[in-house]
Amino acid sequence: MASPPSKPEKISSSRREITRKEGEHILVIRFSAMGDVAILAPVLQAVTASYPSLKITVLTRGFFAPIFRNIPNVWVYNADLKGLHSGIRGLCRLASEMRELEVSAVADVHDVLRTNVLRSIFYLFGIPVKQIDKGRAEKKALTAEKNKVFTQLKPTFQRYADVFAQLGYPVDLSKVTFHNKQKLSPSILKITGSDQKKWVGIAPFAQHNSKVYPMDLMEEVIDRLDAQQNLKIFLFGGGAAEIEKLDSLAGSYENVTSIAGKLSFEEELDLISNLDVMLSMDSGNAHLAALYGISVITLWGVTHPYAGFAAFGQPDENNLLPDLEKYPSVPTSIYGNVVPKGYEDVMRSIPPERVVQKVLEVL
Repeated sequence: MASPPSKPEKISSSRREITRKEGEHILVIRFSAMGDVAILAPVLQAVTASYPSLKITVLTRGFFAPIFRNIPNVWVYNADLKGLHSGIRGLCRLASEMRELEVSAVADVHDVLRTNVLRSIFYLFGIPVKQIDKGRAEKKALTAEKNKVFTQLKPTFQRYADVFAQLGYPVDLSKVTFHNKQKLSPSILKITGSDQKKWVGIAPFAQHNSKVYPMDLMEEVIDRLDAQQNLKIFLFGGGAAEIEKLDSLAGSYENVTSIAGKLSFEEELDLISNLDVMLSMDSGNAHLAALYGISVITLWGVTHPYAGFAAFGQPDENNLLPDLEKYPSVPTSIYGNVVPKGYEDVMRSIPPERVVQKVLEVL
């Protein structure tokens, strides 16, 4: 068995811990990315609430385990895709480990090359597999430059739920209960303090630059929010380059603190659960905040909520879009990796005062 990360109450330290409960045992596969894994959490909440005897093991990166810590009967199994489970031989080993867990069916909500290899092996084992319908043709039409079909596509969380329905476990996502606010540890309070100001989270980065609000405009947003004096602003990010930028940015303001690189992922989630609002790009932090029922304001560039990746349970008016008359080809891609000529500054059509107004309106 792959060595799991440390979190014994939610990550199994033995196969017996996973298989000891009665009932069916569903394996759910979603290796990455963080936002897509976070979208899975409310679906699993609905499934376990509707089918309390069902056991679920999520096959993903061990780092993501805290996302599922508050969901009963859900365990995380660490997929070591760069080590023990790399390559065809590693995937065969991984499939064998899953069979030893006595998995009764598989929900593949990723549908990539690795999961297709696993599906073939599970077929030989006699374990049924149902896969997500990603709607690739619909998304291609939505992002087309010519003959674009501009319409709302099925949300990703509903596509996940559809896989469970295929396995015989339909759910109503309108009845999802959000995670509770988490208690802040002394190490978190040492950074945040415990004053009575409203807490605003800002996650200014994303995987692709086309989804990042220009830093000069974001600084204007932060400057205006900092001037309110009744707000405490926390900056979220990761990686050496982002940490350096956020530390420098926070140092210029009285009420702004960068928490990048200062907390564990689990502690970041605890802090997020205590926010009053999260301002995020089309990125993972939006989905993490949504798990706790936090109001999420999302800034969109060359991507668009119609592709199905809006934060769960958030009102449409919290999605701040660029000028679609000036940039009619939006969305140009699903993930933000396609930027047509002339669309480099698409997010500049979202004025900072509009962002600040929305934050204050939500607060």
